[in-house]
Amino acid sequence: MNAHPLWFIALLLLAAGLGLLGVVALLRGARQQRHAAALQSALHPRESTADASATASAGTAPSSPASDGGPRGLGWLAALGEHFHGGRLQAALLAPEDRLLLDQAGWNTRSGTAIFLALRLLLAVLCLLLALALFDSSGVQRIVVMLAALAFGILLPKFALRAWARRLRQRVNAELPLLIDLLRLLQGVGFSMDQSLQTLGDKLRGAIPVLGREIHQANIAYMHGRTRAQSLRRLGESFDDEDLRSLVQLMLQVHEHGGAVQEPLKQFSLRLREHRRATLKEKVGKLSVKMTVVMMLTLLPALMLVLSGPAIIALADAMTRLGS
Repeated sequence: MNAHPLWFIALLLLAAGLGLLGVVALLRGARQQRHAAALQSALHPRESTADASATASAGTAPSSPASDGGPRGLGWLAALGEHFHGGRLQAALLAPEDRLLLDQAGWNTRSGTAIFLALRLLLAVLCLLLALALFDSSGVQRIVVMLAALAFGILLPKFALRAWARRLRQRVNAELPLLIDLLRLLQGVGFSMDQSLQTLGDKLRGAIPVLGREIHQANIAYMHGRTRAQSLRRLGESFDDEDLRSLVQLMLQVHEHGGAVQEPLKQFSLRLREHRRATLKEKVGKLSVKMTVVMMLTLLPALMLVLSGPAIIALADAMTRLGS
C-alpha cells in the first residue's frame, strides 16, 4: 500500500482529534465559567446583585468576545470568529440546527457561536492543506479530494457538538424523574412554585446538574423581568423532550392559577415510570432476539463439536478398522 494514503489518514485522524479536543475544551470552559459565576454570586451576593442591576439598567452594552460566555483559553478563537459575525459566511455555516445544538450545550451566545465558527473554518483549512500536501492528484480527482477535505473539516465540529448534545439529552431524560420527585417534595413541605424553582436552581442543582443549570438560568431571567413562561421556554423546547415539555406546562399552570400540584405530579411521575418501564422491556426483548443470533453463531458450533466429536472420532476409527 502506498505511503501517501496512510499519511493522509493519520493526519485526518489528528485533525479529528484536534477538533474533538477543541469542542471538549469549549464545553469544559463553559462549565468552569458557570461554576465560577455561581461561586462569585454566593461569596458576594450584594456585588452580584448590584452588577446585575447595572447590567439590566445599561441595556445592550458592548461586550468583548471573551466576556460573553467563552473561556479565556479560547479567546483567540472567539476573536477570530468575531470577524465573520453577521456576514454571509456565518449565515452559511451556522444553520438553525447548529444554533439549536449550541443552545442545548449552553453555548448559544455570541462568543460561543464565534468559537464554533472559528473551529469549523480552521479545521476546513487544515484538512484542505493536508489534502493538497499528501495527494498528488490532478484534474477532477484533485477537485474531489479538495471538496472532500473541506467538507470533512467543516462537518467535524458539528458531529462532535451533535454527539455532546445527544449526551445532554440522555442526561436530561435520566434526571427528569428525580426532578419530579424533588418538586413533589418541595411542594409537600409548603413551598410555592417560585420557591420550589429557586430551591431547585440554587441548592439542589448538584442532584440534577443539567436540569438544575437550566432552572437556574430560568430563575435569573425571571428575576431580570421576564415572565415565568418566557423564562421556562428554553427548558421546555431546547431538549426536544415531550415529558419535559408537559412538566413545564404543568408548572406554568400552577404558577398562574394556583391549586394543589402534588397529585398531578404523582400521576405524572407514575405515568412516566410506566412508560420508561415499557420502553425498557421493549429494549430487553429486542436484545434477547439479537443475543439469540449471537448464541447461534458462537455457541452452537462449539456445542456441536463437543456433542458430535466423540461420535465422529469413533466412526472414523471404525471405518479405519474396516478398511484395514
